[in-house]
Amino acid sequence: MDLRSLLEKMEVAARERNAPIFLHKAKLEPYQVLIATVLSSRTRDEQTAKAVEKLFSRAKSIEELAKMEVSEIEGLIKSVGFYRVKARRVKEIAEILAKKKFPETFEELIQLPGVGRKTANIVLAYLGKPAIAVDTHVHRIVNRMGLVNTKTPEKTEEELKKLFPVELWEKVNYVFVGFGQTICLPRNPKCSECPISDVCQKKFK
Repeated sequence: MDLRSLLEKMEVAARERNAPIFLHKAKLEPYQVLIATVLSSRTRDEQTAKAVEKLFSRAKSIEELAKMEVSEIEGLIKSVGFYRVKARRVKEIAEILAKKKFPETFEELIQLPGVGRKTANIVLAYLGKPAIAVDTHVHRIVNRMGLVNTKTPEKTEEELKKLFPVELWEKVNYVFVGFGQTICLPRNPKCSECPISDVCQKKFK
């Protein structure tokens, strides 16, 4: 299987359907990607996008975000799950980042409040560093296709790093996410529109 060609076909299909991740990806600063990913945990993509737009239309910089009250952040991100907990995390992260250089290593990123493996890897990939971030879209699709056979995101990440050459790592998350947002949906995937159905092991009728 030509994995580069696979990613290209998936990306083209997702972009043609205006996958939300592609609409926002080019517009965000690294700190915004970090905050957006923290907000996305256990929340539907459309609700995350709504919260991100409201938050960053109000806070134009990390310094402005750091000065905001937690209650104001709560009001702006109410559409996401566990918004009260996340508002405190956003405030804490902003206060830290307003005083220091943006972290560019996995070890530095996971020291931030509420930042785990997935979030750190998403940020690293956005910065162009070799990382594969595994979220629900990635984990679901690669197992559905049969690229891997894993039970946890951590194991999926490990297997994908063996499968994909390093130069493709940073593309894996956003391409699979875009594909998962538009074609390979959690329920009722659009197999009739799928450009890679010939390599998928689990086709839905």
